[in-house]
Amino acid sequence: MSGRQTMLLEAENITAGYGGATVLHDISVNVAESEVVVVLGANGAGKSTLLSVLSGQLPSTGTLKVDGQAISTVRSDVMLQHGISLVPQGRGTLTALSVLDNLRVGAVSRRDRAGVDQDVDRWFDVFPRLAERRDQIAGTLSGGEQQMLAIARALMSRPRLLLCDEVSLGLAPVIVQGLFRTLREINSESGTALLLVEQNAELALEIASRVYLLEVGHVTTSGSAEKFRDDDSIRAAYLGY
Repeated sequence: MSGRQTMLLEAENITAGYGGATVLHDISVNVAESEVVVVLGANGAGKSTLLSVLSGQLPSTGTLKVDGQAISTVRSDVMLQHGISLVPQGRGTLTALSVLDNLRVGAVSRRDRAGVDQDVDRWFDVFPRLAERRDQIAGTLSGGEQQMLAIARALMSRPRLLLCDEVSLGLAPVIVQGLFRTLREINSESGTALLLVEQNAELALEIASRVYLLEVGHVTTSGSAEKFRDDDSIRAAYLGY
């Protein structure tokens, strides 16, 4: 993004890791209102660690800002209050609860019961297979259905920014294509910004406007999705042609 536009989320000079191992090294990323940004990188590059930091689940040094204001206490509940919601890698459903109860848990921070009920109906319309299984225990759903539920549950908080960690992982191509179509529609219809960590670079680049390339904990390059699609070395490494 160019100019002096205020970003929805800014991460500045972020360093983070686990135990004594540093995974992210002084990296900076940002996402504007209603923007779709993708983070590409090989396994072990630090992509999921970045989303853990941005969602308030992992401590870090550096600064997180929402609407230009620094967040003094970075925790998952605080980031959720600021409209930052995470779809974690590996589905992230509450497997012992029903589909309906999973959605209601996603709205636990809200007090508008009528609005919550409307949103339950909305996501059942978007994901008809979830509607058919509304009383089914989440742990008995197929992988694709659990991913749909994880996305719908994250959207029940009405986030301004949805962080998606490898939503395509382990799913059949036809399911993945449907999920990306839905994400595109959510962005265009609701204005929900998306930050996608994704190994299916081709699909991610189709809906993204900007890209960060992460290599061993460093942002090595960033730019427009078009630039990345036109770059021969990036195409060869991440798009396979």
